[in-house]
Amino acid sequence: MNKLTNKVALVTGGSRGIGAAIARRLAEDGASVAITYARDGAAAAAVVEAIELAGGKALAVQADAADVAAVNRAIEKVVSTLGRLDVLVNNAGTAIPKPFEETTLEEMDRVIDINVRGVFATTHAALKHMNDGGRIVMIGSVVGERAVTPGLVPYAATKAAVKMFTQALSREVGSRGITVNNVQPGPIDTDLNPASGDWAVPQKAATALNRYGRAQEIAAAVSFVASPDASYITGSNLTVDGGMNA
Repeated sequence: MNKLTNKVALVTGGSRGIGAAIARRLAEDGASVAITYARDGAAAAAVVEAIELAGGKALAVQADAADVAAVNRAIEKVVSTLGRLDVLVNNAGTAIPKPFEETTLEEMDRVIDINVRGVFATTHAALKHMNDGGRIVMIGSVVGERAVTPGLVPYAATKAAVKMFTQALSREVGSRGITVNNVQPGPIDTDLNPASGDWAVPQKAATALNRYGRAQEIAAAVSFVASPDASYITGSNLTVDGGMNA
């Protein structure tokens, strides 16, 4: 048996990049996996198809992380379709890189709504259905701990909020055996932050390993904290950044 056999996992923002890699890894480890997506139904369908072709079970549900009603409906659908909820991965997030003085209030609101309010709302709804001994995993960021890169002020602030949300929530749900942990990626090669992009050179240089990370490396960390092997780890921040914050 794989370590997540008979478990049901929900990965928000799971249609591409880190979220898609996490969904595929959890499925490889035996979980039935649901993903949410905001707009790209074709990409979400491709993730589901890849999981099913490998022998797994998957479900895609459209729900913008900033739309609380849609998030609630998505969780209800996951539970009614797959029968339970054991693992929540709050992966959906966004950044609008630009100097703070040039950032509009509308852009700030969008980042806060997805990265903070969306995480709160999704977790709040999921806890009503989550089984004792469940796992909640946040996808934070190294900039939530240390402001390495300029141009990410609102994003960094939201990821710092996620860090403290993780620590505080772990105190409240620990009596149910539910663990809450925060995986903090550094620069990861995705379409949103490609290793060949304009921002890549300073980010790569800031790491100790002198390279971008791979989405599969974040997925491996999430798989670990979602597994029985991590049953005594909660309220923790696991940084996977190639040494950027060392």
